[in-house]
Amino acid sequence: MTSQNLSASKRGLVAQPGQPGIDPRGPRFSAGITAVLLLVVIGLALGSTASPPPMVAERATQPAFILFAIITVLFGWGAFAGVQKHPYGWLFKKFVRPRLGAPGHLEDPRPPTFSQGVGLFVTLIGVVLHLSGVPFGLTIFAALAFIAAFLNSVFDYCFGCQIYLLLIRARVLGRDRGSSPA
Repeated sequence: MTSQNLSASKRGLVAQPGQPGIDPRGPRFSAGITAVLLLVVIGLALGSTASPPPMVAERATQPAFILFAIITVLFGWGAFAGVQKHPYGWLFKKFVRPRLGAPGHLEDPRPPTFSQGVGLFVTLIGVVLHLSGVPFGLTIFAALAFIAAFLNSVFDYCFGCQIYLLLIRARVLGRDRGSSPA
């Protein structure tokens, strides 16, 4: 598939000539892993009591919270180190990519990296709400993150990438000032 055959929403994500690009299937692979883990978080959170325990230390030791905190750290890793240096990116490059044909196009790594920042923001809110004792705070924000990861992994619709492109069009971000490809 050439860049001319891409939908309008995907054309803005294509790497420009001379720019390093990433295989667009890598972020989808990562989103699939993230979606499954977030579904586990939601199941664990709903399986526990409806209201979080009163003490912060007790809330911080719940299995749903621990897994959610790990996912939050992974979003931070992707946002600050870049999607190419994310553990899921490494897994894709090492084990999955060698078994696939060449991609039809390469993608600019800045939108998926920005998307990791959006995921970090959403999950951090869930972490703070849960530790603050807000009932279902973790569950709601895990569900929001799950929806975004699911859309990316199954339908190739990256919500964070679309926000990035909107910010570029609104001139809030410049292509040269956006998240570095790291």
